[in-house]
Amino acid sequence: MSVSAQQLSLIVQVDQLLPQTQCGLCGHRDGCLPYAKSIVEGEDANKCVPGGQPVADALATLLKRPTMIAEPSVWDIQADGRPQQMKAIIREDECIGCTKCISACPVDAIIGSGKLMHSILTDLCTGCELCIPPCPVDCIDLVADSNPLPTAQQRTLEQDDLRHRYYAHIQREEKRRLSRKGPIVRAEIDTEFFAQFSQALNNVPVITLMDKPKENPVLDAKTTIELAKIRTQIKKLEKQLSVRADESKQTQLLDLQKRLNELQGI
Repeated sequence: MSVSAQQLSLIVQVDQLLPQTQCGLCGHRDGCLPYAKSIVEGEDANKCVPGGQPVADALATLLKRPTMIAEPSVWDIQADGRPQQMKAIIREDECIGCTKCISACPVDAIIGSGKLMHSILTDLCTGCELCIPPCPVDCIDLVADSNPLPTAQQRTLEQDDLRHRYYAHIQREEKRRLSRKGPIVRAEIDTEFFAQFSQALNNVPVITLMDKPKENPVLDAKTTIELAKIRTQIKKLEKQLSVRADESKQTQLLDLQKRLNELQGI
């Protein structure tokens, strides 16, 4: 889905104000950028729950809109006016290593592998809560972040890092999409829009859309038999030519290889 250069510039500014938790609490389950786009198109700019009133006010100022009360959070309000920052932790002795939380984390803050214990890198965790619903044994808790509140500069750096990690996550998921056999744990991502956006920025990984692999045609019985005969003839000629060169047999071999490629659609 393409947007104009003017829209893109404003989406960039809106996205810069959003906290990059990629939590989906605003109703846009695939992250902050789709909400930024929707805000530019006219949606209310007070739905970022983790951003709280400070983000709602900043967006109103940027967009020259009336100030609105921010969507409430279930957590207490911190000294900076934002809801309490939370971190997820895994009760590791109860973890069964199903990897579902790893796939659900938008910023790759969870490490582990199949049937082995997982751990959450709390410095990277945004408290988005997306890892909790897919956990089949309910072994993930949320705890209050005990770190000092970040300065404005620290918050900007953190948001840039989270945005970068999310784009890297999207690119990896796009590559996996072609070979994925299991269900998608989190919401379907509008990868095409993120790819367009990534082309316009210098501080995020460029997202490349993967081509859908060509489906092998279903061959009828007659074609299958012909292919088998041609392969047998090719092997026989290759063996003969390895012993003694023969121009007529070499020509016959090339004709057979050409016919083989035609039948296989190469």
